[in-house]
Parts: sequence; structure tokens; C-alpha cells
Amino acid sequence: METERILFRLWRDDDAETLYKYASDPEVGPRAGWPPHKSVEESLEIIRTIFHSDHMWAIELKETGEPIGCMGYMIHGESNIDIGENDAEVGYWVARPYWNRGICTEALRLLIDYCFKEKGFRTLWADYFPDNPASGKVMEHCGFRDTGKVNRCSRLQLGSDRPVKIMRLDSTPAV
Repeated sequence: METERILFRLWRDDDAETLYKYASDPEVGPRAGWPPHKSVEESLEIIRTIFHSDHMWAIELKETGEPIGCMGYMIHGESNIDIGENDAEVGYWVARPYWNRGICTEALRLLIDYCFKEKGFRTLWADYFPDNPASGKVMEHCGFRDTGKVNRCSRLQLGSDRPVKIMRLDSTPAV
């Protein structure tokens, strides 16, 4: 999966140093529900455990060949949101040097297309912390709508005690 600027690829062990460079930034992880990485070894462990999945990808910037973020989805039973069996929850983060460049929106649109056309999901869900409105704006730019519901994400490493706003995107628009 790719666009003119980015491609999705599986995470590799040799991405650990670059992951650490971006994931150690204290402005990045807490906005997505995880603490900043403390070492290259921790980043490697996360690549081998959390990111080792057939529905979790590195967002590679073609210009540099380095991973600048992560994009993926969770299915029923993995999500913190009460989703249906034909639904998925999407999640993402992008390194701070790449904020406000449209890359996250571009990546989310690519994932949406894949989830609806290739995986056949009926509804996509997403959530964000209210103190991270930029993430909500990315979702809105991609067609997600606020459900008016809030949730607590018990599976988060950081922020499980904070509410998140729940967004929704259906594969076919409501009439």
C-alpha cells in the first residue's frame, strides 16, 4: 500500500533506532496513549511484540526510506471500543517533525481504502484524547464523524484513566 509520498510496510528489527528517535519524544506517545520510549532496546521489543502483526505497519517516508510513524487496525475483541464483528478500530501516530504536513491524513485515507475495499469492514472506529484535537481533525478530514460517545481505554499503557472521544466511519454513507 502506497501513495506518492509514503508506503506501508512491516516493521523490521533494524527500524529500532529510528523508532526510538521519534518514539522517545515526550510529545508523541502520550497523545496516543503510550509512554515515551526509554531506549533503543525498548523500541526493538515493541517492534517484535506490539508492532509484529499483519495489521500494523510502519509509515515509511519514501523520500528518506525511514519509518516516521505507525498505522494499523484492531478487530473485534482487540479494540477498546465495543465494535461489531465486521468492524475495525483504526489507530496511528506520526513523528513530530512530520506533523501538519498532511502525511497522517494521507496515511489514514490509505488505511481506510484498504480496510473497506480489501478487508470488507463495514464500519471503522477511532478515538482520540480531547487534549489532542489534531488527531480528531485528521479523522474528520477522512470522513469520520463524532458519535457523541466517550470511552476509557483500559488497554492503553498511558492515559487509561482519561476519556477519549469516539469517532465512526461507515463503508456506505447513511441515507
